[in-house]
Amino acid sequence: MSYCSAINGMQPESRRALHKKYHDHHYGFPIHDDDELFGRLIMEINQAGLSWETILKKEESFRAAYDNFNIHRVAAYTEEDRERLLSDPGIIRNKLKVNAAIENAKTIVGLQKEFGSFEKWLEHHHPKELTEWMKLFKKTFKFTGGEIVNEFLMSIGYLKGSHDENCPVYQEVLKHDPLWQKI
Repeated sequence: MSYCSAINGMQPESRRALHKKYHDHHYGFPIHDDDELFGRLIMEINQAGLSWETILKKEESFRAAYDNFNIHRVAAYTEEDRERLLSDPGIIRNKLKVNAAIENAKTIVGLQKEFGSFEKWLEHHHPKELTEWMKLFKKTFKFTGGEIVNEFLMSIGYLKGSHDENCPVYQEVLKHDPLWQKI
């Protein structure tokens, strides 16, 4: 069952509304801001082993904890910042995930220097098959297994699959995302 179909079967209404907002306005749409791309990567990494609903409910806490996903600030985090994050009940307090966020921020700073932006690094490698993306992410980033890479890339429009062709949002994504024409 696709995410598009699953939303309609969700109960109660508050749960459905949370997913519908993400589905209708964010999932599969391109992101052109490096900090927001980094934020989506943090959220996808933190979803591993948990429900996406858990992550959506904690999004504002993630934003607050990680300085609104500011890549340069996160890359400069100290051991005190790591400890702060690991004691923050508003986010996922997993040492591997916290360390991955900080180390991935440092990696993205390097990619920005080399390519001009995280987005340009992604564009430089597009299009690729999922297996090729997985190898690239595993080589480049921390804590980025196949499902994380797949969901991250679908959620930002680099891989098809975020919406069924009969989903009303599918046509909206096509209007906003010329990358789908290259997939």
